[in-house]
Amino acid sequence: MRDFSGDHRWLSLNTATVRRQGDLVQIIEACARHGIRAIDPWRDQVAAAGLDRAARAVRDAGLELSGYCRGGMFVADAAHRIEARNDNRRAVDEAKALGAPCIVLVVGGLPQYSRPGSAASKDIGAARAQIDDAIAEMMVYARQANMPLAIEPLHPAYAADRACVNTTKQALDICDRLDPQRSGALGVALDVYHIWWDPEVLPQIVRAGKSRLMAFHVCDWLVPTRDILNDRGMMGDGVIDIRALRGAVEAQGFDGYSEIEIFSNDWWSKPMDEVLRTCIARHRSVV
Repeated sequence: MRDFSGDHRWLSLNTATVRRQGDLVQIIEACARHGIRAIDPWRDQVAAAGLDRAARAVRDAGLELSGYCRGGMFVADAAHRIEARNDNRRAVDEAKALGAPCIVLVVGGLPQYSRPGSAASKDIGAARAQIDDAIAEMMVYARQANMPLAIEPLHPAYAADRACVNTTKQALDICDRLDPQRSGALGVALDVYHIWWDPEVLPQIVRAGKSRLMAFHVCDWLVPTRDILNDRGMMGDGVIDIRALRGAVEAQGFDGYSEIEIFSNDWWSKPMDEVLRTCIARHRSVV
């Protein structure tokens, strides 16, 4: 396993971690100040800055991307499916312009939450079937741009509103159905917040292998968790054995960034430079 104790070369910042402290350009400038060499920006932040300006800011700062957040939210009623398809095609175009290595897919839950305005449904089986079809369709467009897609399984608490793909096994089953040749077009983004609890996660990481492991996200699970969405912990403040999970993905050949992604009302209330200094320290001591 790589030794992170001496530097933070392999730290990437998911820009949601400091989204309330500044806009995307300010976050990029702060990363440059702190010697952070990679980011994973969110589409809403890119849209606010403007795609051309965002791409120029990334380029001028000499940053790499570890991914692009997010595509997906595929599940919709019939009246909203073209909207979902077109939105995901725009995500591919944006990721290409920014130089992202992959698009992280948060696949969606029930239609009324994934695509607001859709007719309500409780049929989670139909939602999962629709996800397969929608990813297959998106892959056709993404292949033309040579843009890999990385399915992110989310904790089961998010099954209704954000993602009804909730285990690494489910995500890999989709990969195997849609890309059995392991062409590099489809893989997984594994976030320790969502997978740490899963008793099958370690053998599933082995099953993924290097070709499917496209992104690795870190934070921590606090006890108690006061808000399932916006109370993630800084690495080392919770119960996740982050190094065991990093060791597992690196044992399969993953050699990319450990991307810090913290949705936290607590950390959003602190100055950006303080948050980044803490991320760097914890990346060296805990990740």
